[in-house]
Amino acid sequence: MHLLGVFFFPFFGFSFVMYFLPSIVAVARNKRDVLPILLLNFLLGWTLIGWIVALIWALKTDVVVVYPAYRP
Repeated sequence: MHLLGVFFFPFFGFSFVMYFLPSIVAVARNKRDVLPILLLNFLLGWTLIGWIVALIWALKTDVVVVYPAYRP
């Protein structure tokens, strides 16, 4: 049995999941801004700041905007 398969693939899979954790959280929470979070995570996730911003954005609750009824 090759040691490459035993050590490399689980490490690669764990790293992949951790890198895209903000996007996974956004999809799991049905966020309105899934695509912008995914793009931020994909493009700037390699920087620690971009990853943290994407994670905070994914964990933040969506604010429901209620417009008053129009009465002419």
